[in-house]
Amino acid sequence: MSDFSPAALALEDGTVYTGTGFGATGVQTGEAVFNTSMTGYQEILTDPSYYRQIVTMTVPHVGNTGITAEDTESGRVWVSGFVVRSLSPLVSNWRSQRDLDGYLREQGVIGVSEIPTRQLVRHLRTRGVMRAAVAHGEAALDTAGLVELARSAPDMSGANLVDDVTCAEAYAWTETSDPAWYRSHGFDAQGPLVVAYDTGIKRNILRMMTDRGLRVVIVPASTTAADVLGMNPAGVFLSNGPGDPAAVTGMIDSTRELLGKVPIFGICLGHQILALALGGTTEKMRFGHRGGNQPVKNLLTGVVEISAHNHGFAVAAGSDLHGAEVTHINLNDQTIEGLRHVELGAFSVQYHPEASPGPHDSLYLFDEFVGRVKGQRG
Repeated sequence: MSDFSPAALALEDGTVYTGTGFGATGVQTGEAVFNTSMTGYQEILTDPSYYRQIVTMTVPHVGNTGITAEDTESGRVWVSGFVVRSLSPLVSNWRSQRDLDGYLREQGVIGVSEIPTRQLVRHLRTRGVMRAAVAHGEAALDTAGLVELARSAPDMSGANLVDDVTCAEAYAWTETSDPAWYRSHGFDAQGPLVVAYDTGIKRNILRMMTDRGLRVVIVPASTTAADVLGMNPAGVFLSNGPGDPAAVTGMIDSTRELLGKVPIFGICLGHQILALALGGTTEKMRFGHRGGNQPVKNLLTGVVEISAHNHGFAVAAGSDLHGAEVTHINLNDQTIEGLRHVELGAFSVQYHPEASPGPHDSLYLFDEFVGRVKGQRG
């Protein structure tokens, strides 16, 4: 852990929180958000959906399980900053390979501890998420300058961030889950082919598909529908990702062209893109859903699932989805959490059934996708 060094988080409304820095030094801007997961900070840090966001953890003690390479959700840390109440001075985990402080320093990401995160989260819940600046080192002493920097930062609304997080070229995924954590039948080289659009895809989503016997090829977000269909896939997957879904116009157009031609499954941003391709609309939420404890009701079965979330936009209530039905709702605020269009063979959920971190209540959705890919369900 680093020696004491000044750090600060400044919000665009003029609110400033000062604390102790860890990780990298410097200044960065982003959207200030919070996550209510009790664990899994490493997976959160490496989730591309958090690109250009400064994440505050509501759990008070962070860093005690260290960093384990096998648990990362991508090849790098994507957050613009990481805010915690207390950074653990010790790491106590038999799987850990290094500590959080050194990991963020290597990744060039600023951390701030000793901030009253309970007060900060209550402020964001009341005022809504907002643009922010985080600093570690001498720059943290200029709080007025940090506020002005936050106010000049780009807004998340209208931002197409997919181009920054998508892969550069197509590649195949063959890795399955560690059998200690999930049931896996091993990679099946003869399994049905699924083409997965990478708009910020998480590795555990890919493992959930290969675990179930699917062959997966990941393609850049700019890949045309014609190129996808030219691969003769048994199914198409639309991944999670950052930014405003309405700004990802190319993906919306491609999805619209694919509807009815191949089974489609979307998660998070992929859910929003599917809704937009169907003719619906999306909207920015006040403070979003981010955490591993959101109650979602499956309207088809009546079952309530505790689920993992990471989104700041949602499909607008009352959207004209041209024949699609709402299948899931959030019990906290009644927002739309799932859709399906029987005739066109497409379905999606706003939340993360693969969790990582989070509960496993919703893994059945991957089984449903496999059934559709194999022609067993409508």
